[in-house]
Amino acid sequence: MIVRNVEVEGRPGLDVRLDGGRIAEIGPKLAARGDEIDGRGGALIPGLCDHHIHLFGFAARADSVVLEDAASLADVAARIARATAARPPGAWIRALGYHETIAGDLTRADLDRLAPRHRLRMQHQTGALWVLNSMALDSLPSHDDPAGLERETGRLWRGDAWLRARMDAQPPPLAPIGRRLASYGITALTDASVTTDADAAARLAEAHRSGALPQRLTLMSGGALAAPADGAYAVGPVKVLLDDHALPDLDDFLARIADARAWARPVAVHCVTAGELALTLAAFGTAGAQVGDRVEHGGVIGAEAVGELKALGLTVVTQPAFIRERGDRYAAQVDPADQPDLYRCASLRAAGVPVAASSDAPYASADPWVGIRAAIDRTSIGGRVMCAGEAVDAATALSLYLGDPADPGGPSRRVGVGAAADLALLDAPLREVLAQPSAERVRATLVAGAVVSGG
Repeated sequence: MIVRNVEVEGRPGLDVRLDGGRIAEIGPKLAARGDEIDGRGGALIPGLCDHHIHLFGFAARADSVVLEDAASLADVAARIARATAARPPGAWIRALGYHETIAGDLTRADLDRLAPRHRLRMQHQTGALWVLNSMALDSLPSHDDPAGLERETGRLWRGDAWLRARMDAQPPPLAPIGRRLASYGITALTDASVTTDADAAARLAEAHRSGALPQRLTLMSGGALAAPADGAYAVGPVKVLLDDHALPDLDDFLARIADARAWARPVAVHCVTAGELALTLAAFGTAGAQVGDRVEHGGVIGAEAVGELKALGLTVVTQPAFIRERGDRYAAQVDPADQPDLYRCASLRAAGVPVAASSDAPYASADPWVGIRAAIDRTSIGGRVMCAGEAVDAATALSLYLGDPADPGGPSRRVGVGAAADLALLDAPLREVLAQPSAERVRATLVAGAVVSGG
């Protein structure tokens, strides 16, 4: 295939020949050979990588009642009523994105009133908590309740794997999200779910083989995981999930790092709060950090921690879209002393800390162009500028999504001879697109030289 008349790294009017899944030749007016795409002068850039996403959760969101923007309990009730009206009594209803600022802390009794004839489960916006109504709870076995389940209130903390194993609901399809992510120009995904086991990995591998998930996949997991012989996915870091209200002791944390080292894998630690980050720095300070070790989110990074991150050689994988989508809530609820430390970017880079970006979908928009814009302007949906000094220029914002999945925050992948033909074709020169970043500017997406979106 030849992609004709494109801009490559600022040079207009070039043709790019693809062969065997790689870029074979770049130059003006290449000889015709095989299929062709007219680039119409648009930029051809490396495909974007989402360095932290939850694929099953994202697929579930597409089949769920979304509550993040609900204005009141009455609004929540209306949305759930529409869902129950469309499903037979007894069916499972999944609601995502609830936050107590909408209508306070809900319990099973509240959910019983919302859905008395359906099995309703509602997830908190953080992803850490489910609340189930009585019909849902009664359908689950009661002889092996996990420590995080409070049957009286219906609350289930960090019980995704337990709940999933005991439900009779069918898993949502992955092809719709594969198409959506491809339409954004995404060619590589790192699933950051701690719950990924051999069965979940096998489902994702099959989705990739079938084309339902055309992107290259890297999978984290909380335990051991082996890559398949056909390369349907690569094995990424061992995920350590921290919760501020139930932090492990240092010895337990060190044991998890030791397991990762025994499996020859780096470590990725969920760090949203200052307390979680402090424990993480202490653990790596004791065990030692290695290439590939990561801090996920970096929700609150105090100025004193920036130097420690640099000294340890840790990478921060952040989510700029949180500033846009949650910035107004942060401004109202986060301690003013902590607000300058929210989702740092520019200051980390200035200190020499590698930084990459991601979506954390379904907990924020999966559209990387939303994240790119937020990294540039640090502006919330309500128009509030958050931590303006953490803004980066447009080229840097894009580069946060261009690192290799095995080296987020490292050098950007390039459109060059010999490189993998994982590409995004834009509808205009790059400078014009970055002036107003939008997924609508993506004309086509190619993985290993094959068109997976547009064309």
